[in-house]
Amino acid sequence: MNIQIIGSRKNPATRKCERFFRDRGINYQFVDLDQRGLSAGELSNIAQALGVDELIDPDSRSYANRGLAYMEFNPLEEILADPLLLRQPIVRDGKRAAVGYDELLWNAWIKEEGKT
Repeated sequence: MNIQIIGSRKNPATRKCERFFRDRGINYQFVDLDQRGLSAGELSNIAQALGVDELIDPDSRSYANRGLAYMEFNPLEEILADPLLLRQPIVRDGKRAAVGYDELLWNAWIKEEGKT
């Protein structure tokens, strides 16, 4: 498995996600959105796997602060400008991706890899 967790360590679901993989002895790479955003290529790959509508968190503080509820916008451009607009965590394993805390899906990925 080549797990990448994308989120903020301030986010409780992201911390819980890290704990899930750590407790199972699965190595992962962590991308802290408080430190850096995603590249356009990374974001494009995630959008292809999940769909653009799944990426933005309309309940986030960043969404409200940017006034996005009241305007039309390009989601990918806005995420590149403010990565904290993303739903968290995003977990990638190669071309697969999941958004939010999804223990059932991650367990299925682990089972596919033969790690139980």
